[in-house]
Amino acid sequence: MPRSRPAGRNSNDLYPESTDEHIDIHAAPDPATATPEQARKYNNRSVERVVSMLNVLQESTEPMSLVEIHRSIRMAKATAFRYLWTLEKHRYVERDGDGRYRLGLGFVGMQSRDLEVLQDRARPMLERLRDETGETTNLGVLDGTAVRYVEVAESSRAVRMVSVSGSRDPLYCTALGKAIAAQLPESQVTELLEQVDLKPRTGRTITSSDQFLTELDRIRRQGYAIDDGENEEDGRCVAVAILGTRLPAALSVSAPASRFAMGDIPAVAARLTEVADALAGDPNSQSIGS
Repeated sequence: MPRSRPAGRNSNDLYPESTDEHIDIHAAPDPATATPEQARKYNNRSVERVVSMLNVLQESTEPMSLVEIHRSIRMAKATAFRYLWTLEKHRYVERDGDGRYRLGLGFVGMQSRDLEVLQDRARPMLERLRDETGETTNLGVLDGTAVRYVEVAESSRAVRMVSVSGSRDPLYCTALGKAIAAQLPESQVTELLEQVDLKPRTGRTITSSDQFLTELDRIRRQGYAIDDGENEEDGRCVAVAILGTRLPAALSVSAPASRFAMGDIPAVAARLTEVADALAGDPNSQSIGS
């Protein structure tokens, strides 16, 4: 039986926040230029602390432990865990098998369904391509200033390149990242580069914005990106962007440089392009050499 509403009370009494209080949003100061006094009136401390937590996770290319997070933002460990638990519930944070945290796919927003579909379609194609080449194959998407590995078909060889699904690497030193960046507007790429420290991962890493933009021009001309020992000393990787989707995504094949000769890259890139075209086309397409 439905519960009766107390006499004399309406929905606005039960939910005060829904009253018709007049708020002039145009009278509020610009958050970017507000004085400390103005900020104190409008700023929400809890939201501020969550944003600080998310910023720390975004800036880290490696998953972070609870201890690392609470020390970085100077938040009590118990409070940090409650925030992380809530963010994980809503998929804005993910926790790996070692209990370390990274940003989750909730930030993909309305594109989350597109990503699920892309992953489902890409998985068997990546596995087939891995079996053809004998090497690890990957599907990556743009995630803030990094590339996130969302599907990995790992090589069965004893010596192999290994990427963990859900992990992130910088855009500027990975074939996946460069292939994705080459399809973005230059203004967006410049903005992304301003947010990262182009620190060398190896002696071959690109460490200047101008050099990176020149590299993107070359990628657009040849149709594929290469990581030649730029992220890992003994690694080599080739990637192509998946065009025609609403997601900034790319596919790659990675292997030890000693086994993946530079002369083999054009043929592997051509095969990757076939798979990428199939993924971007009709979902019922089987035109990848099945």
